[in-house]
Amino acid sequence: MASIALKTFVGLRHSSPENNTTITLSNPHRRRTTQFRISASKSSPRVTGRNLRVAVIGGGPAGGCAAETLAKGGIETFLIERKMDNCKPCGGAIPLCMVGEFDLPLDIIDRRVTKMKMISPSNVAVDIGRTLKPHEYIGMVRREVLDAYLRDRAATAGATVINGLFLKMDLPQSKTAPYVLHYTDYNSKTGGSGEKKTLEVDAIIGADGANSRVAKGINAGDYEYAIAFQERIKIPDDKMKYYEDLAEMYVGDDVSPDFYGWVFPKCDHVAVGTGTVTHKGDIKKLQVATRLRARDKIQGGKIIRVEAHPIPEHPRPRRVLDRVALVGDAAGYVTKCSGEGIYFAAKSGRMCAEAIVEGSENGKRTVDESDLRVYLEKWDKTYWPTYKVLDILQKVFYRSNPAREAFVEMCADEYVQKMTFDSYLYKRVVPGNPLDDLKLAFNTIGSLVRANALTREMDKLNL
Repeated sequence: MASIALKTFVGLRHSSPENNTTITLSNPHRRRTTQFRISASKSSPRVTGRNLRVAVIGGGPAGGCAAETLAKGGIETFLIERKMDNCKPCGGAIPLCMVGEFDLPLDIIDRRVTKMKMISPSNVAVDIGRTLKPHEYIGMVRREVLDAYLRDRAATAGATVINGLFLKMDLPQSKTAPYVLHYTDYNSKTGGSGEKKTLEVDAIIGADGANSRVAKGINAGDYEYAIAFQERIKIPDDKMKYYEDLAEMYVGDDVSPDFYGWVFPKCDHVAVGTGTVTHKGDIKKLQVATRLRARDKIQGGKIIRVEAHPIPEHPRPRRVLDRVALVGDAAGYVTKCSGEGIYFAAKSGRMCAEAIVEGSENGKRTVDESDLRVYLEKWDKTYWPTYKVLDILQKVFYRSNPAREAFVEMCADEYVQKMTFDSYLYKRVVPGNPLDDLKLAFNTIGSLVRANALTREMDKLNL
């Protein structure tokens, strides 16, 4: 039995090892508690004459990995994606563990970044990466390449990939009735207008991004979001050499009041971008400032593509309802502070699909909400601490320019670099050395004290 005693992240729940989950909602001011039980579906009826049929809406990393896992698990799988050449404005960084865990071929990785520069509001640059081992790196990919590869792999596994635009879904009228999906099919030879079609399925995985129509269909609730703006810039070969294995991150009110700007290397160009939650209307002005901060290193470059997209800031209030589950950006799985989302999208898609495969006994039985909640419980137990820590870091260090100066100062510490890279590259909590942890605590306090002192002096100047 799981008891929820305090509010944590919006939409996140504590997990329970039991298959039969009892959730207790308690009010400290009242002695009475309310309980309800979600029963496991081992007694769910068998699917007759076919295997379980599941639709995955959205063909990014979350959708591609979900569809592949479903198809390999004996599920009749449909993947619907409108933009097969989608170029999401995404830095494109992936951790080293993702390469092995998702069996990614090295030829889809444009660059292996082994050095990073963190650049403060006053343009103090700190080199990061000294603690990396010879085989360690951060992979840089183009989303149009990665997403296409994962969709193709899902198709090879047996999924039916539909080039279509998901419109809406009709909810079932009973526990065993199908969901009816309405979509425009662009696979047919009807021209650019496409052909309106419907599809009946037993369950749905919504992997259709921050503006998820699947989320709207289950009233999943709204969340705060950031706007990410990115330009692909083709720079001269001699300047591209500088970014061969280097990425840059800029912090400061000029580039973003609550996030950071970046210059990330791609195959033959760089991606220059920024993001913000609080100043969405100023995003183009912030982008100009990011280019100005990097101007000496990208001078002579030509903009070859401009991209913009919403990025979720926290999980949705609801991520599962009946036989519908949300994954990736649709669920809100983007970390604060770093803005990382690719790995968590792929991982959530796979975990959700695994729960469906297991709950349906490889497509032989129907599934219900309890099967999908197995995925939620496992996800929250594994990744809630990561999201919470990064949320705190963003609130502490991104709140002002002096705090950002303190953050960059901390990044110069080798122990900070080692702990940060080990956690990022392998997606695990790395136990620290107690003495080094104590030293880090004192250094952090010292940096924040200096930041606060600087803030007071700046306030005086502004009077």
